[in-house]
Amino acid sequence: MLKDNNPKIIVITGGLGFLARQFVEELVKKKFYPIILDKKSRVDMQKFLNQVNQKYNSNLIGYSVDITKESSIKNISKKIYKKFKKIDILINNAANNPAVTTKKNFFSETSLEKFKLSMWKKDIDVGLTGSFLASKYFGTLIAKNKKGGSIINISSDLGLIAPDQRIYSNNNIKPITYSVVKTGILGLNRYLSTYWPKKVRSNAVCFGGVLNKQNKSFLKKVNRLIPMGRMAFPGEYNGVISFLCSDDSSYLNGAVIPVDGGRTAW
Repeated sequence: MLKDNNPKIIVITGGLGFLARQFVEELVKKKFYPIILDKKSRVDMQKFLNQVNQKYNSNLIGYSVDITKESSIKNISKKIYKKFKKIDILINNAANNPAVTTKKNFFSETSLEKFKLSMWKKDIDVGLTGSFLASKYFGTLIAKNKKGGSIINISSDLGLIAPDQRIYSNNNIKPITYSVVKTGILGLNRYLSTYWPKKVRSNAVCFGGVLNKQNKSFLKKVNRLIPMGRMAFPGEYNGVISFLCSDDSSYLNGAVIPVDGGRTAW
């Protein structure tokens, strides 16, 4: 555990993702205790945990879990609850998201006409079914707390607006599942915010893009769509996450918070 005798226990799905790794470090610095769930290998998990634990003198743990499997979520929720005696916060972060990189053809067969049903099912399973299952089991445990807790749902600016396919090159486009999943997350958020309203708050965050080795042509196009004229810097979303995990957000429930440089304000 952290040196704090009673830190908030936070479960984060997709905890080895690009943004999630930043969230984990931020939460440790703020004396929370994040527990990582991710389907990546134990080797990848342990490597990241070792880095964080050494850097912050903590002893975080993580579990390799397929959140699309109900039995896996059910079992891991019991295991975590037995070990820590409580769960304070769930961050529904896991989702498939093909990234724009410096490589050509960063998407393959993502046009609606070519999009495979197998990929549709896979993306929906991870982004929506996984969030539903995590909310079902971890939300129920959070509701047992005397002071309750909260669920934080990671959506996107593309949960609020349509993707502008003009910014993608080589006839590659943002897949339909990304918009469907991120919009669905907002529906899940609304439902959860009124299900355990006196015990479990639920809020959603709609992040815009973040700089991560995208090619110059893409950046030039997307920056024109953002009033601030740029994508987010790595780490720039951390403050919102730590705020939602803190008691400073104790009266915030059912909110949808865009953090996108003003893109959805047009």
